[in-house]
Formats: sequence, C-alpha cells, structure tokens
Amino acid sequence: MKEVDLIESITPEQLSEVLQAAGYRVNRTEQNGVVQLLSASQGIGYAVRFGNPAAESGTYLDYTYSCALRIQGELPSGLAEQWNISRRFARVSLQGEFLVMEMDAIVAAGVSQTHMRSTLELWDRLLVEFVIYLRDYSRNAAAGQAPATGEATDSVALDTSPEEA
Repeated sequence: MKEVDLIESITPEQLSEVLQAAGYRVNRTEQNGVVQLLSASQGIGYAVRFGNPAAESGTYLDYTYSCALRIQGELPSGLAEQWNISRRFARVSLQGEFLVMEMDAIVAAGVSQTHMRSTLELWDRLLVEFVIYLRDYSRNAAAGQAPATGEATDSVALDTSPEEA
C-alpha cells in the first residue's frame, strides 16, 4: 500500500488549484477580510466559503460550497423540506428571497487530494440534481400533482445567475 500525503488544512489558493485542475474557473473575492471563491457548474454560480481557521494563519479546517438562487414568485410549500428528507450531503434552506443549497467539506482529520476531488464531484452532481429537482417540483406543482408531499403547490421561477445570500 502506497503512502498518501494527507491535507489537514487548506488555503484558498490550494482549493483554487483543486477547482481549476477539475476544469472550473475560479475567482477569488474578499470582503472585510473574509475570503471566498466564486465558480460555476452547468451555468449555475456558487461560492466556496472558508470556515474554521487552522493553527497556521490563512489556512482552514473546513469550507462550505454554497449556491444561492433568487426566488421569483411564491415558493412551493415543502420544497426545501422534501429535498432535505430525500437527499444526503447537501441541505437546502430559505434565506430571505434566496433558496440556498450548502454542503460542508472537512479536511481537519486529514484527507487526500483524491478525496477533495471526489467531494467536488459530489457537489457538482448535487447541484445538477438540485436544478432537476426544482424543475420537476415546479412542473408537478403546475400540473396540480402532489410532489411527494401530498399538497398542491404554486409554481416558482428561480434565477440561476450567481448571487450572494
């Protein structure tokens, strides 16, 4: 068995390299000393925010992928709750006029470069599933069908341009 170097903390630069190596464009932004990375998948913008600082300045123990979609119209009742019941790894919440999907990634215990890449691939897949879920939910609601909750709901339009919640 070969020995693998484990990553126990990460910098924004290191995570940018992981995203770029996977074919994503990355923009680094900073507001009030808080760094985040902006990227997109399938035309849907998302941010990567860093969490708990590690011992070394500028390094972090975890980060969060976050996609905020602006809601246009009435959000169907139970939409976020049904996602959270039926899916793992990423959670959806309503934050003001945004529907936000977030997924945490932890490096604190030591992870491989391959693990970081697989976490990114999982996020990408969940982002695609999220958009399909929203379209199907709205389509079923518009047809008056109960979208797995037993309730009739109204249709909702979502703005998939990159926004910050």
